[in-house]
Amino acid sequence: MSKKKEIAPGHDLFAAATAAIAVDKLTEKDAAAELERLAGEIAEHDRRYHGEDAPTISDAEYDALRLRNNAIEARFPKLIRPDSPSHRVGAKASEKFAKVVHARPMLSLDNAFADEDVTDFVARIRRFLGLGDDVPLTFTCEPKIDGLSASLRYENGVLVQAATRGDGTEGEDITANVRTITDIPLRLKGKAPAVLEVRGEVYMTHKEFERIVAEQEAENRERAEKGKKELPVYANPRNSAAGSLRQLDPAVTASRKLNFFAYAWGEASDMPADTQSGMLSAFKNFGFVVNPLIRQAATVEEILAFYREIGEKRALLPYDIDGVVYKIDSLELQQRLGFISRSPRWAIAHKFPAEQAETTVEDIDIQVGRTGKLTPVAKLKPVTVGGVVVQNATLHNQDYIAKLDVRIGDTVVIQRAGDVIPQVVRVVEDKRPKASKPYKFPDKCPVCGSHAVREVDEKTGKEDVDRRCTGGLICPAQAVERLRHFVSRDCFDIEGMGEKAIQSFFEDGLIKEPADIFQLSQKHAEALLEREGWGEQSVKKLFEAIDARRQIPLDRFINALGIRHVGETTAKLLARHFHTLLAFYEGLNSKTATTDLQAIDGIGETVAKAIKDFYDEPRNLAALFRLARELTVLDVAAPAASGSPVAGKTVVFTGSLEKMTRQEAKARAESLGAKVASSVSKKTDIVIAGPGAGSKLAEAEKHGVQVMNEDEWLGLIGG
Repeated sequence: MSKKKEIAPGHDLFAAATAAIAVDKLTEKDAAAELERLAGEIAEHDRRYHGEDAPTISDAEYDALRLRNNAIEARFPKLIRPDSPSHRVGAKASEKFAKVVHARPMLSLDNAFADEDVTDFVARIRRFLGLGDDVPLTFTCEPKIDGLSASLRYENGVLVQAATRGDGTEGEDITANVRTITDIPLRLKGKAPAVLEVRGEVYMTHKEFERIVAEQEAENRERAEKGKKELPVYANPRNSAAGSLRQLDPAVTASRKLNFFAYAWGEASDMPADTQSGMLSAFKNFGFVVNPLIRQAATVEEILAFYREIGEKRALLPYDIDGVVYKIDSLELQQRLGFISRSPRWAIAHKFPAEQAETTVEDIDIQVGRTGKLTPVAKLKPVTVGGVVVQNATLHNQDYIAKLDVRIGDTVVIQRAGDVIPQVVRVVEDKRPKASKPYKFPDKCPVCGSHAVREVDEKTGKEDVDRRCTGGLICPAQAVERLRHFVSRDCFDIEGMGEKAIQSFFEDGLIKEPADIFQLSQKHAEALLEREGWGEQSVKKLFEAIDARRQIPLDRFINALGIRHVGETTAKLLARHFHTLLAFYEGLNSKTATTDLQAIDGIGETVAKAIKDFYDEPRNLAALFRLARELTVLDVAAPAASGSPVAGKTVVFTGSLEKMTRQEAKARAESLGAKVASSVSKKTDIVIAGPGAGSKLAEAEKHGVQVMNEDEWLGLIGG
């Protein structure tokens, strides 16, 4: 038995994953809009997958989103967003557990889907390091376990803390539960480093999953006989492992046999080896289980041969895998290669193809999201794909439906590689009912009845792929979603203001805009006490939760405003640049605001214009001032790397570099706390000029910016 999955309200950013417009046909405006949708959609799915163990799309569908994002960014590098999915990992830690800040971030991996992707991965490494094809490289190859990532901290050989990945920076403390897993040693064997964080995957075998499902189904039969509500049954071993590990009662975790493979590390006071394979051998000596299928490879051909071999063994393995991971074996080369925000340059996950099945489209529903976008959702005749029952599939947008000619009553091919909502691949036309009619996409909002239109690009005359409701000020769907975004975990994170409360308060006129939330206790305390389900204690807790958020960091405040193209990462970038709310106001009020914003590394023209447009709308500004009067917005300090002479400084590279590639130089500067900008202004601190430096060098001299050559720069940062 599998859990029923629903598309959550506001599921409105999925369209670009398989949008009708090919990447090579996108205009710059199209590309910016699609990157915005992808950033929001992927962030939401990361939260559901990592934070709630309740994904609402398949692995294949999720991977398609990332592929689309990467392709657009490759074609339009200037449009890469600070909140791009390539900068993000996982989701925020659950409030049920204490939070743990990782000593070193737990990052995710980029994905490969074809042999060519793996060839490109190896070629990129050689280009980055400046290595010719004749220089040997060694890789480790290992099955990608489909479980829950965990980090185990040992001090003087004793397990002192265990944490989930969370958002990559902060996870959940699951120490008590991890101690129940027999694969994980409580004390390390031999002579281990004084501090060692071992990372790996907690998973559940097929046999154990079948046992748990049988027990749950038996319990549900008993509950049904007694008229009690049935308990949900886990959909697959991955969800079961995650749910078991994140139990509040460790006894429940102990009753379910979980396993652990060690494959990586975080903080270490001393390195037991200088290679990836050597570290895995050390883990085995310390008492960990290391996957015996891991192998070394020296060529792309050997790597791909391992992938095919594991693919053939996949069905016979006692646990789930969804691909193969390749890593550079040399730790020295790993360090040189470094990271690209959310993922290392020295590793990649080669994913397996998706599974497919046929089912029938019983209906097509239209959902309206926070931005007014109308998203079509196919209601499917329930079908089991890879052991999971699926009932819903997003149809992305009007053009996608037209391209596939999806009709109610059609038999369609769906595919999934992991969980729940599938992707519609094609229509089986020879099974189409004779009386079927093409689906007519609505031109009015199903929520408020306002016109739903497709914006037209003034330059190209091309329609946007999305149809949007024009009733932004009156449409309940948009207003409620804006408020939900405001109180969400990454924004104000107000406990007790869930989706139902927001919807109910809005419908009854208690709140219409964010400032109203902070006036509830003054204006509507009695009305709340009279509401069903709200007693004196629950109302008191709600007011306390609201008051606890009357102080908010600047980055969360900016993120909560719901500015188009601005998400969590962009908000942090803006907060680190302006530092204070007053400076943020004054900066946007400047006649050169759009240009100044574009000078911030990571903010392009599209994002800058969206921020300025938000500020220039008087009603937005009035609402913002009303909100600010209710709050104390805390200043955000500039980032700094301890002991770094360039921490917090803005640097620009121009001309050719001879000692390292431009990519490596930028990564090194950012790791030391510097901000790397693409253009020179009076706010630039240092320009590193190599041979061939042109206009940027002239700008540096014009503004009196310090200029140094590559050797001087390397001397400053320590080589």
